[in-house]
Amino acid sequence: MHFALHLADSRALGAQDGVFPGGGRWVGVMVPKRWARRAVTRNLLRRQIYAVAREWAHALPEAAMVVRLRSGFSREQFPSAGSDALRRAARSELQRLFQGASRA
Repeated sequence: MHFALHLADSRALGAQDGVFPGGGRWVGVMVPKRWARRAVTRNLLRRQIYAVAREWAHALPEAAMVVRLRSGFSREQFPSAGSDALRRAARSELQRLFQGASRA
């Protein structure tokens, strides 16, 4: 798994310091250059994360979420920075990640 999902109760944080006023669902993305050197790849992954988050919005808990790329995709397996194969692989992993979060 290339992605990690971090959750925090947005209502509790909002009550303490106003960072997340009114609770709700908040999604942030971290795609570091360390794991995705090419900007095309980082942008592709960011777009996929936000797209899958929108699809799963109805099932996700009210929380502040950060999706983090925690390891790089193999350049041997995905030589093109913006290939359809990379898009499908990332989307598949993200679907599983958000499916697990929806059960939490």
